Amino acid sequence: MVIFVAMSEEIENNEEVSEEPELYEHFRIVVDKGQKMLRIDKFLMNRIENASRTKIQAAADAGSIFVNEKPVKSSYKIKPLDLISILLANPPKDTEIVPENIPLTVLYEDEDVLLVNKKAGMVVHPGHNNVSGTLVNALAYYLQDSAFMKENNIRPGLVHRIDKNTSGLLVITKNALSMNFLAKQFFDHSIERSYQALVWGDLPQDEGTISGYIGRSLRDRRIFQLSSDENKGKWSVTHYKVLERFQFATLVSCKLETGRTHQIRVHFRSIGHPLFADENYGGQEIVYGQTGGGKFKQFIQNCFDIMPRQGLHAKSLGFIHPSTKLAVFYETELPEDMQQVIEKFRKYAVYNDESNN
Repeated sequence: MVIFVAMSEEIENNEEVSEEPELYEHFRIVVDKGQKMLRIDKFLMNRIENASRTKIQAAADAGSIFVNEKPVKSSYKIKPLDLISILLANPPKDTEIVPENIPLTVLYEDEDVLLVNKKAGMVVHPGHNNVSGTLVNALAYYLQDSAFMKENNIRPGLVHRIDKNTSGLLVITKNALSMNFLAKQFFDHSIERSYQALVWGDLPQDEGTISGYIGRSLRDRRIFQLSSDENKGKWSVTHYKVLERFQFATLVSCKLETGRTHQIRVHFRSIGHPLFADENYGGQEIVYGQTGGGKFKQFIQNCFDIMPRQGLHAKSLGFIHPSTKLAVFYETELPEDMQQVIEKFRKYAVYNDESNN
């Protein structure tokens, strides 16, 4: 018996649904009672249409083939009533992706992976009201001559996402082995990721941890909220460290144990320090420094004009390379809009200190 399972998530209001990867179940097979013991790669080659033994072995090497909910190698010998699941990074069914010649900032590329620095304002995946102009459309054009795209005829191998108005690093995989290998690392939360965020206010501690269960708000489905109730979301953990203080704002570095939807934005909102200029989580209001008067209000408005999006940048990414099996690490500088706002806050803080003295 072979069961095809399609899974999808809703994309609303031009925001990415999730920063964490999904592993999609493409096949579920229950081995017959009378089946003799047989290598699983040979068994699946005969049960799945157009599946070569090489592809099956690559999926097994990437940890994508499960028997009774445990990953197995291609040499595993199946037994009667074994439950076989094949989990891959891409959905079984997908919408047509139109390649578009959109400029990309490529930081690194080899035969397995591609590292890009996404600009703020670019949606990663096509969705409702976003059928073009996305990173996926740009990648479909950039990789259109690759064997991976020609062979699979699906969207490029993205294994994680960041929000539309978050800038920074994304890794794209260029073949089936690297896609499944990296998707597994994201799924296991073994990827090293750091973000830099500009948050409202002067944080009371130099470092700390924010945790809780993140779930979609019942009042507004565009946003998410933190809860102590395990029935109201998925567990999330963010570790932060203060990099620089500006009296009314703080630059922090964030490391994620998990990668939930809007995680950093939700976490800092929950402790009363929303990300600067984050319109969905209260960051486009003057949260601290209300007594600064008209000059302060104008200063903040100037900052909003320079960076009309949340002050969040995916700065670094580390993972085990799918071919070399070595740990690799990449990072990028803060984008110009975020640097300009930080510099304005830096000068404003110095001016205030001199005025008070």
